[in-house]
Amino acid sequence: MAGDEGYLLDNRQGQAGTRFEALGELFDPSTFRHLAARGLGPGWRCWGVGAGGRSVPDWLADQVGAGGLVVASDIDTSWLQGGANHADHPDQLRIVRHDVGADPSPAAGLDLVHARLVLTHVPRRDDALRSMISALRPGGWLVVEEADPGLQPLLCPDEYGPAQQLANRLRHGFRTLMADRAADLAYGRTLPRRLRELGLREVGADAFFPITAPACTALEIATVEQIRDRLIDGGIATAAEVDQHLGNLAAGRVPDLATSPMITTWGRRE
Repeated sequence: MAGDEGYLLDNRQGQAGTRFEALGELFDPSTFRHLAARGLGPGWRCWGVGAGGRSVPDWLADQVGAGGLVVASDIDTSWLQGGANHADHPDQLRIVRHDVGADPSPAAGLDLVHARLVLTHVPRRDDALRSMISALRPGGWLVVEEADPGLQPLLCPDEYGPAQQLANRLRHGFRTLMADRAADLAYGRTLPRRLRELGLREVGADAFFPITAPACTALEIATVEQIRDRLIDGGIATAAEVDQHLGNLAAGRVPDLATSPMITTWGRRE
């Protein structure tokens, strides 16, 4: 999903690894808490949709043990290759190239299907949701996590000076670029309704977003470096402004960075 019509943050760029590490540091504890609350344990069969990096698949593999199965899929599996758990449990962790909006489910009869920061960027996101649900066994759990920038749109909630104002302007421009590629930036808040409409029961949801964490700065630097040319070519910022923002980040002049709320929604198949 790279290129002008696809995902803005191309996983083939070197900054993708930094982004995956930062996202894992920021959101893995919340993700793991939600998955554990669904009863995840030894022997479970799971599918991690659009897994991106290794932190969630590796943790799932540890939880399900030698008798379980973890299918980690992505349209680009570059950052999923290798890793300790894959070597320790070659029959337990399967990595597959897969487009959740277009391809049939890579597994069936699953206990858990999980996706984080995926469906917002999938053009056929409703088809993807149906595919994910169809892969569950009766009683299996779907857990979907999506950021919702509209609920908290600022990179710097405390906008007290020029550095913070510039940061927020560039963040707004970034989201404009995403929306121009058909990303649905309000999708997270619709997930409880969508899961109920698709027949899931025991639907619940909550939201989490960190404020003032070193990983927020690392994530912002990697993101801006990836989209630098897009920001400039789109007339959102000048090269000097982008450099100023990156300099502010590196110098610690904007320490209190936040993310959009991550809305986690879960439901059980009948």
